[in-house]
Amino acid sequence: MSVITATSAAPPLHLPRSGTRPRVAMMVRSSNAVSAASILTKLRNDCATPLPLLRQVSDAMAADMRLRSQDDPQLRRFPSHRELFNFIASKLAKFVDKEGGKFESPQGRTREVGFTFSFAVKQTSINSGVLIKWTKGFAVSGTEGRDVVACLNEAMRRQGLNMRVSALVHCHSCCGLVCKHLYWDDDVMVAVILGTGTNACYVERVDNIPKLRVPKSAGGSTIFEKTISGMYLGEIVRRVLHRMAEDATLFGDSIPEKLQMPFSLKISNVCTMQQDSSKDLEVVGSILYDVAGVNSNLESRKIVVVDICETIAKRGGRLAGAGIVGILQKMEGDSKGAVFGKRTVVAMDGGLYEHYPEYRGQLQDAVTELLGPEISKNAIVQHSKDGSGIGAALLAATNSIYQH
Repeated sequence: MSVITATSAAPPLHLPRSGTRPRVAMMVRSSNAVSAASILTKLRNDCATPLPLLRQVSDAMAADMRLRSQDDPQLRRFPSHRELFNFIASKLAKFVDKEGGKFESPQGRTREVGFTFSFAVKQTSINSGVLIKWTKGFAVSGTEGRDVVACLNEAMRRQGLNMRVSALVHCHSCCGLVCKHLYWDDDVMVAVILGTGTNACYVERVDNIPKLRVPKSAGGSTIFEKTISGMYLGEIVRRVLHRMAEDATLFGDSIPEKLQMPFSLKISNVCTMQQDSSKDLEVVGSILYDVAGVNSNLESRKIVVVDICETIAKRGGRLAGAGIVGILQKMEGDSKGAVFGKRTVVAMDGGLYEHYPEYRGQLQDAVTELLGPEISKNAIVQHSKDGSGIGAALLAATNSIYQH
């Protein structure tokens, strides 16, 4: 990665100073600054999520679910499926060593494991499933078409572990999340994961769940997920900053090289910048320099960056809230009015939801606005930390071959 030298400074934006950080660039004097302000204004307009729009999203999602029932970042890569599952098994072995034998199985028994696998699989039983396709940047050679449970069982044997997988939990970990939360609360009907990716599951009649037997094109897929999930929000912010650097010379006469790298800006960076309350937005400046190669000491430009972060996070949170309401509306229609009239819990998990309070607040606001003050009192959106992992363990216990 190249070392970036400072570029010539762009003309300053003149902003009014007050006790609160200004949200809009005012009193602009340069043509470049006007261009930056106009881009930001257009972004805000394009990302606006007024109540009528959110209602269209939630209604469309509920309708789509009813119709269905009627009919490049590089994450850690392993050279082969063997190395991948050896890695997982080695972590299990370290966990067992750390336990110090406190939970060893009785003589003649094999310890049972719940396996959370957040990728598309064709599940043929509770403890077997063939990987259909990798997503979210993973591409491990030779894994697609294999039974991932068998792969892990073999890897555990190679590690000398007396273990077997008794439950495979997929659907992006949402099923495990529902099971974990249901263990404590009978009113849980929906589970949502908001992290690197996003997915949701809810309680549905079996005869309403169709099996898709036709191939689906990947082109233009998961658009909704890309507007609300952690893997993409940072990239959206980076692209807006790149556009401003290119069209409005926001950071100088040239575009910083690091800023041109896809997925160089992470959602954790976006969250930290939005929360920056330091003098002169020093944290924002530090992140821009370290991550994007931007050397800008002008507070006015940092304010623009924070505004972009807020705009993208607000849209993402509110759209996610609309998606939750869409699920609840579908369930309400199927039950002929038996959902909104009683306490219904939506279990939430995922790093984005847990660690980004501003995003979380926008989600809750959208749910409240769409359902109204009375109905929203019965719709409880509740965090459930590590729900998928604990839920997988509970499913493994219920499917134990040693049950009495």
